[in-house]
Amino acid sequence: MSEELNLNELLKIRREKLKHLQEIGKDPFKVEKVYVTHYSEGIKADFETLEGQAATIAGRLMTKRGHGKATFINLQDKDGQIQVYVREDMIGSEAYELFVTYDIGDILEVQGEIFRTNKGEISVKAAKVVLLSKSLQILPEKWHGLKDTDTRYRQRYVDLIVNPEVKDTFIKRSKIIKAVREFLDDKGYLEVETPILTTIAGGAAARPFLTHHNTLDIDMQLRIANELYLKRLIVGGFDKVYEMGKMFRNEGISIKHNPEYTSIELYAAYHDYKDMMEITENLVAYCAEKVSGSTVINFQGVDIDFKPPWRRVSMHELVQQKTGINFYDFETDEEARKAAKEKLHLEVETRMTKGHLVALAFEELCEADLVQPTFVLHHPVEISPLAKRNPDNPLITNRFEAFANTWEIANAFSELNDPIDQKGRFEEQLAQKEAGDEEAHPMDLDFINALEVGLPPTGGLGIGIDRMIMLLTNSPSIRDIIFFPTMKPIE
Repeated sequence: MSEELNLNELLKIRREKLKHLQEIGKDPFKVEKVYVTHYSEGIKADFETLEGQAATIAGRLMTKRGHGKATFINLQDKDGQIQVYVREDMIGSEAYELFVTYDIGDILEVQGEIFRTNKGEISVKAAKVVLLSKSLQILPEKWHGLKDTDTRYRQRYVDLIVNPEVKDTFIKRSKIIKAVREFLDDKGYLEVETPILTTIAGGAAARPFLTHHNTLDIDMQLRIANELYLKRLIVGGFDKVYEMGKMFRNEGISIKHNPEYTSIELYAAYHDYKDMMEITENLVAYCAEKVSGSTVINFQGVDIDFKPPWRRVSMHELVQQKTGINFYDFETDEEARKAAKEKLHLEVETRMTKGHLVALAFEELCEADLVQPTFVLHHPVEISPLAKRNPDNPLITNRFEAFANTWEIANAFSELNDPIDQKGRFEEQLAQKEAGDEEAHPMDLDFINALEVGLPPTGGLGIGIDRMIMLLTNSPSIRDIIFFPTMKPIE
């Protein structure tokens, strides 16, 4: 018999068992509620107090070892697993006869006494066993052994059942997100909500997802950032705001990118990009302490220390240190492009200015060196349409990106609050879009109007929550820390 036929036969048997249970009035799917009194880890932790007491537990049957008229099983609940001792003379012959037909994966209720076996294992001695849900599928015996790793992401519910460490990762994710909120709430920030559906997807350089609103009969886009709405709230008089939620970017999928991802942006009136650096390094260090007890984490064998203060260095300085070239020394953009092509062998487009070339050289040649936490400062104005110019050098902005493990994990700047300058930069972005840049920023006239009403000096920060969680949980792929990552459907 082939493996596929054998599997089909096993699945058929499970359905036949269910049918039999239903025929004799034991349909497990009619059970609505269980009064659970204890969980596995709590029983183990407080055994000295709980020994001999009655308990009702519930969970999934994971292992089964029969010994004549007695059987040991392992039941898995939300906290872990606990052993259950089931004996025919304790639960009755009829109940035991049904019990031995239960399969791995079935969900059971057990009522019994907490005790320790002769071998010293803390267990529950069953007085009653009730089938709560019949599993009609077969759990894999060794999930990590599957050749098709995508199955773990497609069937996360199974992954969580058979891989306890996966569940632990998502528990840590929840703790990190909670820690982010604690940190900002304690500093007086107000959590707010802004639109996900919008007519203009602004605040970043990215391609949006497109949709259509039937009632209004207008095309709309899913947000790529929440920046412009949050700054409108600063204009309206909220001095400190933040929003953590889903962003959507219609771009590639990789170990660091998922089209739907979690980000946080925060804005503080009367602050600048230097204040945002301080918030960034202290927030990440706070989360690291919360989840692992230390600012030092080990990511794939490399120790990374998030203890403040982090290194601070300008982007053009990094490029010059790496290449020996200062692109701003060239008299023309054409000379700069020629040097980038001939000396650095970069793929250069004719539209690129000196600032574009600094950014390109940094991305291609410098990012790989940024393992320990580093603030890269003073991005070229050409790639920073929403940031204030540096007062000493109008070619660069008071902006930074935070890097760790060579990844960008945060982006921030002193917000541009000059409506005339902002409108001019949006117009330059439109020219770049016409020249072929699909990710150039769109014009947002209502945002310009908000700036004309008056935006105070403001510091803004965006942090990629998913990437931060990857680092703090030692997860090599973004799919490992998203419950249900974006996947192509199986045809």
